[in-house]
Amino acid sequence: MIGEPLTERELDVLRLLQGSMSLHEISVELYLSPNTVKSHARAVYRKLGAHSRADAVRRARHLTLI
Repeated sequence: MIGEPLTERELDVLRLLQGSMSLHEISVELYLSPNTVKSHARAVYRKLGAHSRADAVRRARHLTLI
């Protein structure tokens, strides 16, 4: 269970983290700066208690967020 809910933009980033896109490619896809995507990814990791991209995706799937 997560304490703080993910924002819509964090969910957008999380969905794209499932694939093989780099953070830069995600930024292009979402029309965001690379730094904004990095900030969203860090927030996702923090909120899910994850320590890596794979861990965040695994936890999100377990919680049926994605």
